[in-house]
Amino acid sequence: MMALTWIDGSWIEGNPPILGPMTQSTWLGSLVFDGARRINGKYPDLDLHCERLIKSSERMGLNSPKSAKEILNLCLEGCKKFKIEEDLYIKPMIWAEDGIGIIAPDPDSTRLAVCIFPAPLPEGGMTACLSSFIRPMEKAAPTDAKAASLYANTGRAIREAKAKGFDNCVICDHEGYVAEFTVANLFIVKNNIVYTPKPTGTFLVGITRFRVIKLLLSSKIKVVETKIKPDELLEADEIFCSGNYVKLRKIDKYENKVFGETPIFDTAYNLYWEWMKSI
Repeated sequence: MMALTWIDGSWIEGNPPILGPMTQSTWLGSLVFDGARRINGKYPDLDLHCERLIKSSERMGLNSPKSAKEILNLCLEGCKKFKIEEDLYIKPMIWAEDGIGIIAPDPDSTRLAVCIFPAPLPEGGMTACLSSFIRPMEKAAPTDAKAASLYANTGRAIREAKAKGFDNCVICDHEGYVAEFTVANLFIVKNNIVYTPKPTGTFLVGITRFRVIKLLLSSKIKVVETKIKPDELLEADEIFCSGNYVKLRKIDKYENKVFGETPIFDTAYNLYWEWMKSI
């Protein structure tokens, strides 16, 4: 099965044409979504992802037609239609069909879909470089929501990175400090202390990031939220990322620096997988 999408009370296979050329969100970019996972039959933080979807919709001026709990139940219902051994990506989406004076989304026209499809976890580490693109300021874009419109710029960044021969890239904020990878939060390790960019309103503070920090702290590993300069990445002992799609993934090479052993990443990875088995 390629994909299943719930829309208007029915599950439809494939890629149904549910947004049209006159749909406000298609035209003017007000769609929000969230991404969750089923891994080895487990649903790590699926409830929190559904709750964040509601918050994202509110921040975009949309009224979700269903509650977070109802969306959670739809996600679970759809996942049961796949083989239990399949790892899945779970993508509920909310958008406006109509606009208020065209530009602003009409909250009374809000619609919901839940799309689910097989998506094996990426294996191994990845390479990364520093991007020439930057994250937008919170007053210039809906950075407090998981808005589809934000991914146009990160798409440009990933194309640039791949053209240089890298898998991914680090994006800075407007002040020149490190913000995140294109679609994942960033961690560096120096002298067995973990550092991660302090939230400044320019990037989404991830659910998996929160979980990783909590697990590291519970294991007496110090985690510091702070402003990180790009040069500090080259001085790091380890770099890794967290995000729903990859969960945790280490950086094998950043620019010209190749990393060797990654004991803190290995600990974080094992802690996350042990936690997931327990839920």
